[in-house]
Amino acid sequence: MSQSIRPLRPRDPSEHHRVSTTLELFFDLITVIAIAAVTAGLHHGISAGHGLEMLPRFLFLFVGVWWCWMNFTWFASAFDNDDALYRFLVMVIMCGELIFAGGAGYIFETLDMRFGLLGWVIMRLGMAGLWLRAARGNPDWHRTCIRYAIGILIAQALWILIYVGTAPGSTAFFVAAILIYVVELGVPAFAESARATPFHRHHIIERYGLLMIISLGEIMLSVSHGFGALFSDHPSLEAALVAVSGLVLVFSIWWIYFCEEEHLTTTAMLPALIWGYGHVLIYLATAMLGAAIAAWVDVVTHHGAATAGEVSRWLGLALALLFATLWLVRDRAHRLPARLNLALPVMAAVFAVGSFLGLPIWAYAILSVVLVNWRAPHPGGDKGAS
Repeated sequence: MSQSIRPLRPRDPSEHHRVSTTLELFFDLITVIAIAAVTAGLHHGISAGHGLEMLPRFLFLFVGVWWCWMNFTWFASAFDNDDALYRFLVMVIMCGELIFAGGAGYIFETLDMRFGLLGWVIMRLGMAGLWLRAARGNPDWHRTCIRYAIGILIAQALWILIYVGTAPGSTAFFVAAILIYVVELGVPAFAESARATPFHRHHIIERYGLLMIISLGEIMLSVSHGFGALFSDHPSLEAALVAVSGLVLVFSIWWIYFCEEEHLTTTAMLPALIWGYGHVLIYLATAMLGAAIAAWVDVVTHHGAATAGEVSRWLGLALALLFATLWLVRDRAHRLPARLNLALPVMAAVFAVGSFLGLPIWAYAILSVVLVNWRAPHPGGDKGAS
């Protein structure tokens, strides 16, 4: 891979054997560190019995991390020449993301966004720089790229304004943040309306799948803590049961998520936006699930103030959100037999009911196995039975 400075040309959207680059994988690693830092705040909130109080902070920070990842992922699918300047700008974004992650704990405690804002500014300047490079090197996509860069910089200016103009953690701050996120999410639709960027469909599917895998991997850390309770001075078989149940849940989610290879069936803008944006709820639900399992380990090892019933609500609702969203963004777009098409929405409703009944974690694990056998009974088979 050449290190010289070269024009940032578009990639071929029909390129064969297009796979994630090592830089993209490195970027994912930084993203997962940021997600872990944000999720830790929710975990401690649930464990202490005040998860609802922490939820707005978690949502605000999580969406910010995901948005940074999504912006870069779709850009790199269309424009990536891997020269020295490209690498430098991506590393600038990664630096900002680490500063953002490092400030997550401080934000959860104080609601002061100064460190988060600093990281966010660095991330967005790096991303705007990439779009400006693409604009310069691609006359056919110049207007699209300029729209992206300007949209990013306008949104960034708005973030700075609400930080200096509202009190930390105030209602005004969160209302303004929601409105700015609307602006942020509107930038791609506005920019792509000039001319759609030449993203690689299978590359995008792989990128989203890789983030899903490492998000599930984060849950395994909570599972390992449950198994670790077996080796303490007072071994906890209940914690081991939580760990086994969590392991079954993670394996089931992996099985169901990857039972369809063609997650995104078209490059048309509206379906692509629904699929791409909708995944934030899948990743968010996965993070919530990890926080709930970690809190359940705390409860059974007497390190948490919450009850098992309270934690059960978080876990059940996380599963319901995950599977309902997966049906919305994936299964609804596939021509599945009716019995398969009903699996995710029906079981999402079951998990939601279970959350209000306060089901034990092993019951959720059993239900997840039922869902695997319903939705994905024949791995590697034809699409009608996959």
